[in-house]
Amino acid sequence: MTSKILVIGATGYIGKLIVEGSANSGHSTLALVREASLSDPVTAKLVDSFKDLGVTILYGNLNDKDSLVKAIKQADVVISAVGRPQVLDQINIIDAIKECGNVKRFLPSEFGNDVDRTVAIAPATLSDFAGKARIRRAIEAAKIPYTYVVTGCFAGFFVPCLGQCNLRLRTPPREKVTIYDNGNGKAIINTEDDIVAYALKAVDDSRTLNKILYIHPPKNIVSQNDMVGLWEGKIGKTLEKTYVSEEELLKNIKETQPPMDFVMGLIHTVLVKGDLTSFTIDPSFGVEASELYPEVKYTSVDEYLNRFV
Repeated sequence: MTSKILVIGATGYIGKLIVEGSANSGHSTLALVREASLSDPVTAKLVDSFKDLGVTILYGNLNDKDSLVKAIKQADVVISAVGRPQVLDQINIIDAIKECGNVKRFLPSEFGNDVDRTVAIAPATLSDFAGKARIRRAIEAAKIPYTYVVTGCFAGFFVPCLGQCNLRLRTPPREKVTIYDNGNGKAIINTEDDIVAYALKAVDDSRTLNKILYIHPPKNIVSQNDMVGLWEGKIGKTLEKTYVSEEELLKNIKETQPPMDFVMGLIHTVLVKGDLTSFTIDPSFGVEASELYPEVKYTSVDEYLNRFV
């Protein structure tokens, strides 16, 4: 029997994909939505599309305890996909789950680096990771069953820009590219659809209970040089490369205002320090998704680049 899944942060970037993936994979799915957000036509249309998939829409928010408790009482699994500004507000979810006592798995909003094993040094990035680590400790202290999903980077942001700080680029550059440090730091980059597929596989799997699910498929462990080389091969052209030293990047981070200081700090953490590949997954705390679920045919970075040719 598949679990009934409640998604909090359901209309966000990854949240909407989790809702759609959950419904399409046969889970009874609930989405917690702020009623006020429906005044935005785009959000209202998205929520209507959820309804068309058979998703139950519940109205409430992180700071309304009654609505949280009411929603959580209806679910077996809670998946949080709240954005960075609301990460610490997940304490309210933890309190509500503890009060309800019916949730068999909680997946907090992580979907990035392993915040307990990070080599981040940029202040904004460190602060963000520290907040997520606090949520982990609160979950464990409350003895709530959990799975932490460590996804690496979202392909939708990191591949079109070839790992540059401009994460808003929608197609890879065809003339020039900026390389950080020597360009050899290995990152892990996965498509958002694959991330959702692996996460949903984990919710009913005893092997992922109270573990970290690392999404580290071999073909998606790539450096910035790897990405640039793949792209150059596809367009039959060598890009003009400008190299930014680690020292210069750190100086730029200090002089940059939010939220770009976080973005640049993340680039430094992932592509220069190799944060995502700086440790070995030990079975005592983690499992690797592509090994657990070989039936998921993931999209490689190489394949993802084909859509831009």
